[in-house]
Amino acid sequence: MTAARLLSYTGALAEENRQTLNQLAALLERISPASYQHLLTPQATQSVGKHVRHILEHYQTLLDHLNASIYLNYDGRKRDTRLETCPQTALQRLHAIDNALTSVATLPADTALTLGYPLDASETHTTAALPSSLGRELAFLTSHSIHHMALISLLCAEQDITLPEHFGVHPSTLRHWQAQQA
Repeated sequence: MTAARLLSYTGALAEENRQTLNQLAALLERISPASYQHLLTPQATQSVGKHVRHILEHYQTLLDHLNASIYLNYDGRKRDTRLETCPQTALQRLHAIDNALTSVATLPADTALTLGYPLDASETHTTAALPSSLGRELAFLTSHSIHHMALISLLCAEQDITLPEHFGVHPSTLRHWQAQQA
């Protein structure tokens, strides 16, 4: 595969992630801090903010890994509770991630990464070192984010929060819908 094609893949994958984050930004611009923090599930463990924090920290983990020679470990991400309590703080982080994705788009999709996947919680911390690539991780992040945004849409529905059109719909689904209308 040519270098130009690998770059075009990365650019397309980065753009899908940026489109996904733009959907999330539209929500963050309109949700109140009270609704953002509101715990809805019977166990009081789920809120819009908690899901947004989770999404953003996965992106930050990938971006941090690109600048370091450590395993990419989503489970070991830094958990910043400010991201789950303040929609403006989350929006600022989202914009920083969006800007960073523009730079990531200039890297080849086959840029080698190693995913560290913890297999247990023992003192020895057995971790599988799994080969991956930038393109694979960008594809994962789009699907992961959309999954959580679908959950966010349910939490918003419980609070009668109007969402942007097509919120939490995967870019591939949007393309499919467009092709059906053509």
